[in-house]
Amino acid sequence: MIHFRKFLLLGVVILVICACKQSPKVSVYEQATFTETGGVQVVVEIPAGSNHKIEYRPDTGQFVNDKIDGKDRVINFLPYPGNYGFIPSTLMDKERGGDGDALDILVIGEGVPTGTTLATKPIGALLLKDNNELDSKIIAIPTDSTLQVINPKNYEDFFIRYNAAHHIIQEWFMNYKGLGAMELVGWRNEQYALQEIEKWTRTQK
Repeated sequence: MIHFRKFLLLGVVILVICACKQSPKVSVYEQATFTETGGVQVVVEIPAGSNHKIEYRPDTGQFVNDKIDGKDRVINFLPYPGNYGFIPSTLMDKERGGDGDALDILVIGEGVPTGTTLATKPIGALLLKDNNELDSKIIAIPTDSTLQVINPKNYEDFFIRYNAAHHIIQEWFMNYKGLGAMELVGWRNEQYALQEIEKWTRTQK
């Protein structure tokens, strides 16, 4: 019996050592930009239907509500019309005219919780100016049909068949920071969106 207990204790020690030697978990910020089937991965910060400005902090690995004067930042407008987040392993570095953050993306679909990673299909890009700086918003839909609420084939199809949704998204981004805060540059198609993603992609895991 004593020998069995010693053997069992040795096994537990070995398991603990092996667990400690495992490679650290990859941060969501550093996950692959593209899926194996060519979809674009998205990390959701703000679920569709929320007004809370939630952001991922790479230094802590946590999703937190942004603060203004010590209080949670809440968008003083209609809630987000889609799941809003970023594309992992992208960085719009300032040396090349970016804003220093990961590429923003809005996913039109069923609302999913903060921290969810989605495979998506870009259908266009909305270009805005924020304080005279170019601000690109990639627009996409989930590749999972159970999460889709619309299913455009491309940007042209989105503009024609879902023109009301196209208009609502444009007006939302034009007004969510207050009247006159954002300037419309224009829309671009799905090919431009993919080129933007490739342009700002840092690494592929």
